Amino acid sequence: MAYEKSYGLVVEIYRITKNYPRDELFAMVSQMRRAAMSIPMNIAEGYAKRESQAEFKRFLMMARGSAAEISVLLDFSRDLDYINTEKHKELSDQYEEVAKMLNAYAAKLKS
Repeated sequence: MAYEKSYGLVVEIYRITKNYPRDELFAMVSQMRRAAMSIPMNIAEGYAKRESQAEFKRFLMMARGSAAEISVLLDFSRDLDYINTEKHKELSDQYEEVAKMLNAYAAKLKS
């Protein structure tokens, strides 16, 4: 579920960042896209390399870190008027939900 939700959010981040100022292309846009994409990619890589539950948990925690990074980038995006407050809340809530899913999944794994 966290994989599917985070994958869909990558697509949304790509859509909204198309409208960011051109001078942000190699700064905020690039960083947002990499952080967003990092979440489902870390989940997939951790699952594929799950030699141990601890190893998989490590990848889940990296994905959670990327979700936190996106939250800060969304705050910047709102404060710089690249997205409106409504879109900020919608995406922030969804990334918070992904982070909670990752926490819950990681907690179920034995270290």
